[in-house]
Amino acid sequence: MSAATPPSLPLAGITVVALEQAVAAPIATRHLADLGARVIKIERVGEGDFARHYDGAVHGLASHFVWLNRGKESVALDLKSEDGRAVARALVSGADVFLQNLAPGAAARLGLGAEALRAADPRLVVVNMSGYGTAGPRRDRKAYDMLIQAETGLVSVTGTPETATKTGVPASDIAAGLYASQSVLSALFRRERTGEGATVEVSMFDATAEWLGHQMYMQLYAGRQVPRMGLSHAAIAPYDAFPTKDGQILIGVQNDRGWQDLVTKVFDRPDLVDHPRLRTNVLRVEHREECDAVVATESQKWSTAELDARLAEAGVPAAQVNDLQGLIDHPQLSARDRWREVETPVGPVRAILPPMTFTDVELAMGAVPDLGEHSVELLAEFGYSTEDVERLVAEGVVGRPKTD
Repeated sequence: MSAATPPSLPLAGITVVALEQAVAAPIATRHLADLGARVIKIERVGEGDFARHYDGAVHGLASHFVWLNRGKESVALDLKSEDGRAVARALVSGADVFLQNLAPGAAARLGLGAEALRAADPRLVVVNMSGYGTAGPRRDRKAYDMLIQAETGLVSVTGTPETATKTGVPASDIAAGLYASQSVLSALFRRERTGEGATVEVSMFDATAEWLGHQMYMQLYAGRQVPRMGLSHAAIAPYDAFPTKDGQILIGVQNDRGWQDLVTKVFDRPDLVDHPRLRTNVLRVEHREECDAVVATESQKWSTAELDARLAEAGVPAAQVNDLQGLIDHPQLSARDRWREVETPVGPVRAILPPMTFTDVELAMGAVPDLGEHSVELLAEFGYSTEDVERLVAEGVVGRPKTD
């Protein structure tokens, strides 16, 4: 590469066709788009991805859709019609990756099953996403994020001792989406060496079960259900939010050396180092109530800012307990220049840079598409005449933005 040639995005030249909706598949393909892939999103005529209608928080657009669909091209198709299915197959014929999260078997009924697609193009990478997988007693059950969190037992370890809760973000959706995008990258890398594509299955259930590895092994081999601990930790103490003069701060001491630093360097209480019931983590967990009471007595002698500074200077793990405005205003984001603007059909909106930071090139953060925004251009690109496109639009097979 010459000095004058700018570095390319990692997935430049890769085309992904996505028949997707909601969260799990869209977050997978959005990461691929950020990495430079061309992502063509197939949506329903008239309605589109139903995540478009969750809310209107972003100047009238849905927050989930804005978050998950930047950098994609939208084509609106009626896949119940043969003409619509033919367009979809034409789009996939020019792709490197086809990713879908319809109900099990639905893609095959549309002529977009992995077996048929890869028979036509063995280099194609097909990723089928689902709630529970393609077999088993729950194969055909509805599989929203909350349902998967309950079915896997994630809610049994989340929340307070009194109340089980789901996570505050769609953890099962996100887990499945990240594994799906990882599988795409792995399959493309292998294709470079072998010339062969792949068929991959990723289920929300399997992805969430993987995330529960520690808790599962505790049950499997120790016969013990890990309890719900709120902000605390079942195996570590002190590990919780503690009061300050003007609020609270989270302190997480993970070993006995950390305890010594906390009580001597932060609290000026060297007498607590060898306390007979607090000197080791095992003892502190056994006497958690006493341990937490001791820490709370000391922590409220300072303001949150003062205690945060003392903890940082002593090297004791701690964090301020922020709300979402605290995240938006967080100096860590502004100091590292993580904010950008992304175009949408209603104007620019703020967005945070993707978490994968390459030192030689900034990842793409393309526009959020209007429903069917690229339908006409894409059909023309794949050989449809102007007359054919107008006919398909008139028949309701192809959709385009209402402003066109």
